[in-house]
Amino acid sequence: MSTLKWGLIGASDIAATRVIDAIRSSGGHVEGVVSGSAGRADEFAAVHGLHYATTDLDELLGWDIDAVYISSTNDKHFDQACRALRAGKHVLCEKPLALTADEAETMVKLAEELGLVLAANHHLPGSPLHAKVRELVTDGAIGTVLSAKVAHAVLLPQRLRGWRLGQSTPGSGVILDITCHDASVLNPLLGNPVAVTAVAVQQAEWNTGGQADAAMTVIRYEQDGKPPVLAQTHDSFTVGYAETCLEVHGTDGTIKVIDAMTQDTKGQVLLTTKTGIRDVEVDCSDDLYVIGLRAFTAAVEGTGTPTATGRDGLVALKVALAAEESATTGRTVHIN
Repeated sequence: MSTLKWGLIGASDIAATRVIDAIRSSGGHVEGVVSGSAGRADEFAAVHGLHYATTDLDELLGWDIDAVYISSTNDKHFDQACRALRAGKHVLCEKPLALTADEAETMVKLAEELGLVLAANHHLPGSPLHAKVRELVTDGAIGTVLSAKVAHAVLLPQRLRGWRLGQSTPGSGVILDITCHDASVLNPLLGNPVAVTAVAVQQAEWNTGGQADAAMTVIRYEQDGKPPVLAQTHDSFTVGYAETCLEVHGTDGTIKVIDAMTQDTKGQVLLTTKTGIRDVEVDCSDDLYVIGLRAFTAAVEGTGTPTATGRDGLVALKVALAAEESATTGRTVHIN
């Protein structure tokens, strides 16, 4: 596996706590960072042992790097990703890829035209837990899939209660932050999302930003030759004492993944059929972000594919945008 040289676009919490280590663990090298604040860029580079720090994106794109990781606020992703692609850099972009489906489609097509890798940093599809669920479903372990349910209600850490809930920041709110993660898991499992109905509310006393911090959705999925599937999600920044969970129900059984939607892979897969409940063994020793960075590196080398491609990120975004529209209008929104 070759050593990719990376530039970081955004001196973010996720870069600091997860992605820098994952890049290094996957054999990559992080050269430097760009941030809107010179002081923040300098401090970030010093803390993480990076050679360069700048406030100028063009300067970063002029460095001797192969790829960029974008973890700026959601409203900046589209412009920054397109500029990086046009500079000949592979792009790993935080979710959501963009704020509109048209923008995300433009990013995907641009990467395809330039022969570069564009991936969305959806960490969950690469989880061994979710890979095992897809394997069980494909093998017919629960018969024909009928429905699924995601519980992704967590308590947003205080250090992250900034732009994610501020109405002044485009792309904030629980749906674009969490529901799109749910879609990244459900889409490859259930087929084509065609319609979304959602309700969103503001619950937390500490949420003074004005954006929804809890939402529930129902998504209709369709596949050729199979009955439609309904998926339900509960996404929240306000719940501090619940485990996340994924359930998939079929004609012949149910798969339940306890602690399924976290950043760490310590969950448990239970398969229930007419013969009883069975604990399905899954090796959860690998870090999800390392899994993702290894897959990204393999894609750059032409020997693999990202755990979530640009097109995967696009479809996950479409589900989240449909949920936002439905929550605002009170109507079911159809995805073409």
